[in-house]
Amino acid sequence: LSLTPQQPSSWQPRLRADAYTVMTEAFLSGNGIYSCSNCRAHLAKHEDIVSKSFQGRHGRAHLFSNVVNVSLGPSENRVLITGLHTVADIYCSKCSTVLGWKYEEAFEESQKYKEGMCIIEKSRLFVF
Repeated sequence: LSLTPQQPSSWQPRLRADAYTVMTEAFLSGNGIYSCSNCRAHLAKHEDIVSKSFQGRHGRAHLFSNVVNVSLGPSENRVLITGLHTVADIYCSKCSTVLGWKYEEAFEESQKYKEGMCIIEKSRLFVF
């Protein structure tokens, strides 16, 4: 069984102004860089954390406003702790590890702030 993440051409991760790319991998500059725990590909900066109080599939997770080096799986509706959301799993673009998910749509007004943001599980993060 081969799990290959799929990335629709309509979605592109937001590339930060202080990131640069080598080949297709973005490298973030500064302190507090979060990376993939498996391959150490840069994922986000500490300043992009919106909340550290989220629950992922396998434990605690962080909500990030900007991420790099991720690919997106297909969209699906999921009933989460905070209600119904349309989400898509996100994968490390370097090693294909499932990192968390991207909120594409929130159906409850109080949850709309999450749209476009990504959850990454703490167990999938390594901090430089």
